[in-house]
Amino acid sequence: MLNFDTLWDYNHPEETEQKFISLLTEAVESGSNEYLTELLTQIARSQGLQAKYELAHETLDRAESLLNKDLIVARIRYFLERGRVFNSSFRPLDAVPLFLQAWELGIQSGEDDHAVDAAHMLGIAEATSEKRMEWNLKALAYAEKHPKASRWLGSLYNNIGWAKVENGNLEEALELFKRALDFRKDQGNSNSVFIAKWCVAKVLRLLGQVEESFAIQKELLAETKQTTNPDGYVLEEIAECLLLLNRNEEAKQYLSLCYDRLILDDYLVSNNPERIARIKELAGK
Repeated sequence: MLNFDTLWDYNHPEETEQKFISLLTEAVESGSNEYLTELLTQIARSQGLQAKYELAHETLDRAESLLNKDLIVARIRYFLERGRVFNSSFRPLDAVPLFLQAWELGIQSGEDDHAVDAAHMLGIAEATSEKRMEWNLKALAYAEKHPKASRWLGSLYNNIGWAKVENGNLEEALELFKRALDFRKDQGNSNSVFIAKWCVAKVLRLLGQVEESFAIQKELLAETKQTTNPDGYVLEEIAECLLLLNRNEEAKQYLSLCYDRLILDDYLVSNNPERIARIKELAGK
């Protein structure tokens, strides 16, 4: 049967969901509860990424009904995806115990990749910055020692970097983002490289290295213009650089374009309305 994990496109979860659903009949007919249960967990993940939380829980209920103690990987993936749906729907207190179960079962069974996935999610879902950092560092140490989990290194460098930014440790954050960029380049995923460059540039701006930051963001803007509409977050950073360079009229133009794109980002609008309001005001909207 097809390895459905190869079908994942995290940027297009709706398309991924349909690809997974098309495999369901074959999965049922195969008689393999393990394959079917794991497939259901990934359908639920694709639904959660579309904010279809109720439907995702229904899919996970179906997966849960098939679980038994012998389906180790399926159980880990069930815990992970139920936790992710809770966390994405702003219920981290419900998510944390599930991630802990996934971590513990992953360690016990030698499922290193899933174990680090769970630890990295605890580094997102835990209630305090201290706990989040503790789990991120634990995940990083484990991933560095276990080759089967090495794909997580880029994400962990990134997550720890943002925690360092939050704590004001900008030099340490910059070093981590540079490590993440090197890792992403080795992986060869252009989208991940793009994001890693953006992170480096943003921290350079925060460190006062505005010209260098501005140059990187302009390169990123040129990339997006070749393939799609300009990226709203890149436009925002270019505007911030221009404001610091006292080029306010130019900044206003970029802020206007930025607002038109970021106002469509439901997550940002819901979780950071002050940021959207500031962009709108500076853009003169």
